[in-house]
Amino acid sequence: MANGKTVSESHLLRTLLNLWPYMWPAGRADLKMRVVWASVYLLISKFVLLLVPYFFKWSTDALNGRMDLAGTVPPLLAGAIALVIAYNVTRLIQLGLNQLRDALFASVGQHAVRQLAYRTFVHMHELSLRFHLERKTGGLSRIIERGTKGIETIVRFTILNSVPTVIEFLLTAAIFWWGYGFSYLAVTAFTVWAYIWFTIRASDWRIAIRRSMNDSDTDANTKAIDSLLNFETVKYFGNEEMEAKRFDKSMERYEKAATDVWTSLGWLNFGQGVIFGIGTTIMLVLSALAVQRGEQTVGDFVFVNSMLLQLAAPLNFIGFVYREIRQGLTDIEQMFELLEVEAEVVDAPGAAELRIGQGAISFKDVHFAYDPARPILKGISFEVPAGKTVAVVGPSGAGKSTLSRLLYRFYDIQSGTITVDGQDIRSVTQKSLRSHIGMVPQDTVLFNDTVAYNIRYGRTSASEGEVYAAAEVAQIAHFIEMLPEGFETKVGERGLKLSGGEKQRVAIARTILKAPPILILDEATSALDTTTEREIQTALDVVSKNRTTLVIAHRLSTVIGADEIIVLKSGEIAERGTHAALLEKNGLYASMWNRQREATQAEEHLKQVRESDDMGVVTRLAPAN
Repeated sequence: MANGKTVSESHLLRTLLNLWPYMWPAGRADLKMRVVWASVYLLISKFVLLLVPYFFKWSTDALNGRMDLAGTVPPLLAGAIALVIAYNVTRLIQLGLNQLRDALFASVGQHAVRQLAYRTFVHMHELSLRFHLERKTGGLSRIIERGTKGIETIVRFTILNSVPTVIEFLLTAAIFWWGYGFSYLAVTAFTVWAYIWFTIRASDWRIAIRRSMNDSDTDANTKAIDSLLNFETVKYFGNEEMEAKRFDKSMERYEKAATDVWTSLGWLNFGQGVIFGIGTTIMLVLSALAVQRGEQTVGDFVFVNSMLLQLAAPLNFIGFVYREIRQGLTDIEQMFELLEVEAEVVDAPGAAELRIGQGAISFKDVHFAYDPARPILKGISFEVPAGKTVAVVGPSGAGKSTLSRLLYRFYDIQSGTITVDGQDIRSVTQKSLRSHIGMVPQDTVLFNDTVAYNIRYGRTSASEGEVYAAAEVAQIAHFIEMLPEGFETKVGERGLKLSGGEKQRVAIARTILKAPPILILDEATSALDTTTEREIQTALDVVSKNRTTLVIAHRLSTVIGADEIIVLKSGEIAERGTHAALLEKNGLYASMWNRQREATQAEEHLKQVRESDDMGVVTRLAPAN
């Protein structure tokens, strides 16, 4: 499938079986009845359609004076003009039945699209963090978009067209055999077989071309979204031309694949036309010879031609249905692959709700690795007592941020235990666990919606007053009120209309609104300047008061007041203790503290020099008294 191989017949059958719940939705008797009535109307339309050539034959013979209509048709239709009118009325009735079928089935098809899209969306959120870190958002969205469109095509054609078209073939073949002999049946059967055989072989060939086009389309879309999401970075380095070339290269592959798709379609249509044309020629020659021998009337010749023309439509439709189903399966096969991906982290059978008490956290001999060849945590053990603050510091790559991901259970540990109030987090539901934890991350990503929406995301049922109160505690309410639209101001894609400090305050307000007993501060101020850091730290101190707080910090100045500081190095605890005790040890923590203090002093000195230079310029430019 994904390796470019032709979709196997077993896979086709399995996919169609997977689609059946969407074609025949459980618990929706109204939609099932729509399917039934749509099928009934379609079958009736097929029988009505078979009357059309007969009316055409009878009207032709009547006009030619070669047929006595008495006893053949009802008296009301015993006339050439009446038969011509009946011919056209029958066509209109058949058209009306088809439109009624489509109208009845519209809601069934759209319901199927909605249900599959919903299931895929839910499944994407159930998959583990590792899956999403390894995927590209643009390509993923394109797969889902094509898949949801493909489902409607497959559902519609499978239920409403395949079986009735087969019935029409059988009825047509029976009429030819009964009315004109075995030779007509043989030619019809061979033509249909050759047509279907060629269509299937050619369509299978085109599937690989279509898959190549889809891959190129996905790649181009991924590059476009990735570039636009990183718009500022592109501008920083002046790489607009490079990004345009990368996108154009993907579109060049798409152009070639799309051209091949349309070229192959032309050959397919031409081959189908040749096969059906040969079959039609043979049938009409047989009928013409019979007319010359006086065995058939001109009406019979017209009848054979009309039947063949009517047969051409469903026969061509069989090719169209097959192509659409195969192409639809190609479009949705990746979506079904996504649905078949199993979540790495799942609730244990019979998992209970987390019973939160004081919110004490315990890591006991925790071993973890993203890749078995590269261990991250090597037997970590520590506790965060209820209502206390424990900070974890250390060099980059020591495994600090991994702790927060494990506590949220984005990943499962290889050995050891992580408990909350004595309950192993693997034995409780993920939803109940995460509902009791609040997070203020280093890189706050906001939804492209209003400020109020982003704050209320912490508790969607919160009132406007509660949202405002949370913003006040986070020290951002005054800033929001100064915005042109206040709390209804849009923050832009990923919150890019707000500064780093403003985004952090929104994140803090969101966490305050959630009011969790456990709080994780994952380098919440490391990306901010010193002044903003101090302001944000004040708000964080208010939030973490009387809460069990795990602080993952880069700047040591933010964890001086922690009840305990744990120093990680290469996935192991190198030191632990209070700020004062660790400085007395004069070890790794003291070394880190001294380096950061020197860097801070140098930064402040440089700032003072700049301010002094600015004041000197102002003094020199000031007019004398």
